[in-house]
Amino acid sequence: MSSENLPQSPEQPPRKPRVAVVFGGRSSEHGISVVTAGAVLKAIDRTRYDVLPIGITQDGRWALTADEPERMAITDRRTPSVDDLAESTEGGVVLPVDPASREVVYSEPGSVPKALGEVDVVFPVLHGPYGEDGTLQGLLELSGVPYVGSGVLSSAVGQDKEYMKRVFESFGLKVGPYLVIRPREWERDETGARRRIADFAGEHGWPLFVKPARAGSSIGITKVDDFSGLDEAIAEARRHDPKILIEAALRGREIECGVLEFEDGPRASVPAEIPPPDAHAYYDFEAKYIDSTPGVVPAPLTAEETAEVQRLAVAAFDAASCEGLVRADFFLTEDGEFVINEINTMPGFTPISMYPQMWQAGGVGYPELVDRLIQAALRRSTGLR
Repeated sequence: MSSENLPQSPEQPPRKPRVAVVFGGRSSEHGISVVTAGAVLKAIDRTRYDVLPIGITQDGRWALTADEPERMAITDRRTPSVDDLAESTEGGVVLPVDPASREVVYSEPGSVPKALGEVDVVFPVLHGPYGEDGTLQGLLELSGVPYVGSGVLSSAVGQDKEYMKRVFESFGLKVGPYLVIRPREWERDETGARRRIADFAGEHGWPLFVKPARAGSSIGITKVDDFSGLDEAIAEARRHDPKILIEAALRGREIECGVLEFEDGPRASVPAEIPPPDAHAYYDFEAKYIDSTPGVVPAPLTAEETAEVQRLAVAAFDAASCEGLVRADFFLTEDGEFVINEINTMPGFTPISMYPQMWQAGGVGYPELVDRLIQAALRRSTGLR
């Protein structure tokens, strides 16, 4: 029988790209990361992508989790955790260490490891240290797996508020007055460190904001009105990070602007304004996520002010060599000048978060936003670029 007479097997349809959504993590922002992951999992178009949810517990175990976004919401003012979702208390997910293979493996003690298939792109929705700070990005670079968001250096710069400000200053972006107390300085000469803070307060006045240098979601931040509250504020910041940042209060309006990577380069969103929350001293963690203090979108700015903050947001994105997405936070001072406060390379990404809301106001809905980020990651290679 000739080969022409053999039955022909139907052509296999092309495999859908597989997206691993990695969330949770070891930082104090674990719960918000889980909430963000729930929103992303719900928004991913399952007709276009296969999805593999992977949670990282607070002790660092990579767990296979249920694909159940409805269980990943804030309930009774409590954020969820990966432990609530993990399919096993002992099993672990292992990423490939060989760039030639993208196969993910799941193993449990006493069992034969199970292949979970190849992953084409990782969507890391971790916030804070051990996820948003370049550490996970470095692991993915070594594995040769493309991922959503900024690379190793940009993520590290975006996490460390000191070096972020130094980079912005070097590119001509205006930042507010700040002081850094590194752990070695505090441990060797606590009295001298306190004296520096006192001198800073004498120069710039009260209140001051005492922050962990490498945390986000407003966790560990205290507004200090005088010396009596300083010790407690330092202790709270150091509970999250041994390196702390002291910032002078800036009088003005809080303005945020998103940046998203399109095929032709980064573009800025409609800006938003964060009004002073009624029940909070400032826009802290509870105001952002628990009480959901609403922002004003679009911000009531003049056309010139809108164009300027959009220009500065893209400039900040470029200054730190960011990729994918960024939320840039500014103060519009009383004399009409924009001062950049910080960027977030993986900003709050729940549907009520400001980043998605700003893009929604500009015509890019949440599912399209998620899709654009995945597509941008798939267009990029790992390695030097």
